[in-house]
Amino acid sequence: MKVTIEQALRKVLADLGAADVTFVVERPGDMSHGDYAANAALVASKALGRPPRDIAESLKVKLEEAPIPGVATVTVAGPGFINITLERERFSDTLSLIASAGPEWGANDSWAGKRVVVEYTDPNPFKELHIGHLFTNAVGESIARLFMMNGANVKRVNYQGDVGLHVAHALYGMQQLGMTPTSNFGARELGRAYALGATTYKQDEVAAAAIRELNKRIYDRTDATINDLYDAGRRVSLTYFETIYTMVGTRFDEYFYESEAGPRGLELVHSHPDIFPESNGARIFKGEEHGLHTRVFQNHEGLPTYEAKELALAKMKEERLGIYDHSVISTSNEITEYFKVLKCAMGFIYPELAAKTEHLGHGTVRLATGKMSSRTGDVIPALDFINEVAEAALEKMIAVGAINPDRDTATQVAIAAIKFVTLHGSILQDSVFDKERALSFEGDSGPYLQYTHARIHSVMEKATAAGISPSTRNAPEAPYEVERLLGYFPEVIASALKDRAPHQVVTYLTELAGSFNSFYSSERIADKDDEYAPYKLALADAVRTTLKNGLWVLGIPAPEKM
Repeated sequence: MKVTIEQALRKVLADLGAADVTFVVERPGDMSHGDYAANAALVASKALGRPPRDIAESLKVKLEEAPIPGVATVTVAGPGFINITLERERFSDTLSLIASAGPEWGANDSWAGKRVVVEYTDPNPFKELHIGHLFTNAVGESIARLFMMNGANVKRVNYQGDVGLHVAHALYGMQQLGMTPTSNFGARELGRAYALGATTYKQDEVAAAAIRELNKRIYDRTDATINDLYDAGRRVSLTYFETIYTMVGTRFDEYFYESEAGPRGLELVHSHPDIFPESNGARIFKGEEHGLHTRVFQNHEGLPTYEAKELALAKMKEERLGIYDHSVISTSNEITEYFKVLKCAMGFIYPELAAKTEHLGHGTVRLATGKMSSRTGDVIPALDFINEVAEAALEKMIAVGAINPDRDTATQVAIAAIKFVTLHGSILQDSVFDKERALSFEGDSGPYLQYTHARIHSVMEKATAAGISPSTRNAPEAPYEVERLLGYFPEVIASALKDRAPHQVVTYLTELAGSFNSFYSSERIADKDDEYAPYKLALADAVRTTLKNGLWVLGIPAPEKM
């Protein structure tokens, strides 16, 4: 509907002589002002040399002479805002549309026919996956799903650092702890080994030299004993990562590894000496010449750096996934400047890939103890964190009288709490995870949205048992507030992708859930003696579908019972 209104206003403005002005049509802050508001008259005032209010009145007259289908009234407010109210039938039609669209409700085809690659999470094997990875996974997963809801053919990819000094730290620690390829060790033991190696590297120069030599042997795979220990540790790490991905609802289409990208990146650096000149035994990219900063692409030991590997990765994605239209790399914004240099260098090697590569840096989620650090072993493992939040969720569910609370549902509630906190504000900003607030079943939280969805499911079951079926044939004279909110969902989905802003979906769903719960507390929904019960049930079902689809976009499960 928003697009139709924009088109009508644009045509009228053109007739008035202001064809090129840029205006917005949006939902008004106060719904008593109508369903949409436009600032077209205000922005056209300068171009037309007339007062905004005067232009607004002209726009109103023109729109009434050629009515917009589905629009009931057009009014002028304040200094010249155009307020638009939709016809009653428009809301009933939306309920029917939602019922027929089901899981496709909210989707559009703006990216139809486009192939998009979204890379995110990117953990390092030999280290425990920590809570920071949970948060970056939540951002990447939501961006991938937003592209999917906007019609794109999305490939989720994960780039994992299975070589590098951190691996040498871990293998050194494994040796010191007596771990062998046949030892019965898991991710927790690998995390301890890494912490031991990283700490020793800082404190003991002799050991540091040994670790650097170990790093070379990991790269060249010339030592069978080291290879066996490395292969065992890598296998344990990757298996462990999969348990986390399954728990948070992520399924990657392809995995890429630094061990694959390293040799190719080194070859690229060596084959372009004009772009990566020598400097003190290393090879660098002179970012200062492009308003950036200089970075090393091959270190003085002859090994490829992250930069060189990332350079090769761009081409590897195309080779393995086919030619794509757009590539998004989602990481913490701590390395935003790094990616600017990388993209600049890529522009000289693979200009066509650089042009369609987008780095999406996001903030971090912090706990009361501050930033996590796996270098010292002061890290909160992702699995421990999920289990701790799930345990607290289970206790809260029991406390509020949940029927047959179980651990699986508690884990779903924990995932909702974690992802909601990650996505409820701009992803560019840092946020703080407060467990008590995150697990609230009232108001601004993931569990609140889940609870509302489950409540509607329960209402639907009661209505079915009472012999009531959803129907839009007999509607009350005026639409309910929650009913008016439903039609904005497709616009929110489109805007959230355009702005790379999953929080817009969070904000919308929170308002929708609040409005429904107010409706629920004041209206009888499953009362067969109420003539509007079938319509109210259709409305409730539409809210349920919208919540479920919106939660899916956020990567949050929507349990039917809580």
